[in-house]
Amino acid sequence: MLGFYNYTVILTYLSLCSAVTGIFVGVSGTGHPFIATTCLMVCGFLDAFDGIVARSKKDRTEQEKKFGIQIDSLVDLVAFGVLPCAIGYSCYTSHYLNSFRLSDKWHFMKPLANCKITIFFVVFALFVLAALIRLAYFNVMEEERQNKTDEKRKYYLGLPVTSSCLIFPTIMLIQYIVGKGFDISPFYVVAMLIVAFLYVSKIKIKKPGLKVIMIMVAIGAVEFGFLLFFRFMYGH
Repeated sequence: MLGFYNYTVILTYLSLCSAVTGIFVGVSGTGHPFIATTCLMVCGFLDAFDGIVARSKKDRTEQEKKFGIQIDSLVDLVAFGVLPCAIGYSCYTSHYLNSFRLSDKWHFMKPLANCKITIFFVVFALFVLAALIRLAYFNVMEEERQNKTDEKRKYYLGLPVTSSCLIFPTIMLIQYIVGKGFDISPFYVVAMLIVAFLYVSKIKIKKPGLKVIMIMVAIGAVEFGFLLFFRFMYGH
């Protein structure tokens, strides 16, 4: 079969499976934002270690290295570009569609809801486009950099797409803290616009080392713990 099959790509493939699961449940029915957000956090956890696992194989060929870079970016586009959009759509559907089903008195709001979801889809498209541009750009730049030097990258230009796995769960946590009746989707979409801009901006961000990565994993674990707590405490 085409491709490379060894332990260095297992975490990347698992991340893709988690992302596809999150997208599916996020857009199914009236939306399941908690499950979709959990899948996003799993993607972030797997991504934190896939590079370390890949570099542990010392006899990788140049083709294997380039293949790893490409599939990592492709999976990142799905996990941190498309999946956050599915979560945003899930926030919208879980709030508005349930409201419309509860009472006929909400029927006059349907045109407003239709206008809002159109705006949301435009933002979703811009968000995925920004993630796509960033990943494609750095694929080219990283290949050129590796041809010139073996040094590890010390800084990022712009916000890495993997930051989605901490930013958007934080917004969902606010939703649970404020309460079920509060519509977080407009704030979520505004956050997506800001994050999309930061993806393609030229701000300089220091690349995290292992200690910082472990701290971010710990923060993600705490966020997940709170999400789980509110999920079962309030049952939504």
